[in-house]
Amino acid sequence: MAQLSDDCFAFGGPMRSVDDTAALIASRLTVVDETETVQLANADGRVLARDLVAPLPLPPFTNSAVDGYALRGDDLPGTAEKAFLVSDRIQAGVAPDRPAAPGQAIRIFTGAPLPEGADTVYMQEDVRVDETGRVILPPGLKRGANVRPAGEDVAAGKVVLQAGQRMRPQDVALAAALGMTQLEVRRKVRVAIFSTGNEIVAPGNVRGPAQLFDSNRFMLMAMLARVGCETTDLGILTDDSSLIADVLSEAAPGQDLILASGGVSTGEADCVKAALESVGTLVFWRVAIKPGRPVAMGVIRGTAFIGLPGNPVASFVTFAHIARAAILALAGARQQPPISRPIRAAFSYRKKPGRREYVRVSLRGTQDGTYEAVKFQREGAGLLSSLVQTDGLVELGEEVAQVEPGQTVQFLAYSDLN
Repeated sequence: MAQLSDDCFAFGGPMRSVDDTAALIASRLTVVDETETVQLANADGRVLARDLVAPLPLPPFTNSAVDGYALRGDDLPGTAEKAFLVSDRIQAGVAPDRPAAPGQAIRIFTGAPLPEGADTVYMQEDVRVDETGRVILPPGLKRGANVRPAGEDVAAGKVVLQAGQRMRPQDVALAAALGMTQLEVRRKVRVAIFSTGNEIVAPGNVRGPAQLFDSNRFMLMAMLARVGCETTDLGILTDDSSLIADVLSEAAPGQDLILASGGVSTGEADCVKAALESVGTLVFWRVAIKPGRPVAMGVIRGTAFIGLPGNPVASFVTFAHIARAAILALAGARQQPPISRPIRAAFSYRKKPGRREYVRVSLRGTQDGTYEAVKFQREGAGLLSSLVQTDGLVELGEEVAQVEPGQTVQFLAYSDLN
């Protein structure tokens, strides 16, 4: 387990910015120790535990980039076209059995290895073949054209993927091209998750007239899966501090992180604070973010605890910008902030300086071929439809007080927040 001291999150002071919050989490959490070996086909989304060093060059041999005709650079036509006898034919996957002869051309196909001495390839579209079978090559081609040298892509011995890389399909492809069948990766971060509140019930159960179906837990479990976690579902815990304390105490030893939704504010019915303080340490952490209420950070027997707001949109936003950073830190993954893109605002908005806000927007095409951001028509951190019917978030920095139509703002696509 990733063990934490009880005071590793013990910091106070004024509200912290989102960036400082994420950086502080990443610096305080300990990477999980255990590693495991996975088959290459199962490596997508996993975090490399060791640098991957290329055992061979890519490509491993010099080859043709096109279908055409190979020849020696010394034989290239000068100022006029020149006819060549076609002395050989090399298919992809077949090794040449003799070097290129002076003054002769070789029929060659994409990916086929160049014979010794040949260093230039004419595309078949640029040549013609006469009635005797000779190939007529025009002048003007540079030596080395249409050739992929050995090691052009990757040199042998080069670090091609660094430890901490969260594997993507293209990374898996590179490992496969190097002949790898297995990779050593960090084991998955283990996260136990629960929702709190007498007002929520699980989908499929009978809902009382004053109750809601629990949506946050399923949203967060999906987000945890996308970031590569192994999740334990602790279900819904009622507003009972003793019950919550028992569950936390029992769950902590087998987990790297416990994630809660709801019950972490300061109201009389918010029982998580008392529960945590009875079995570990809780420090309330004020984050200058909207939507979102205070995010609770705690330590239970060396296991980290994060409590997210109960409102769905606030829970989504704080997971994407705070909890995700904690999970990547535990996984040993390199921290890569979500990519924001400049876009033109098609809305007016006012906010308080000093905190960062995330506005739900849809993208709309414009007559000049670009896109503009259209704000969701209603406010409210409890509107799940505002997440479903939009494309992402406009991030308004701490210094921003007002947005006007036509102003450039920063857009974060939902796909970049997972």
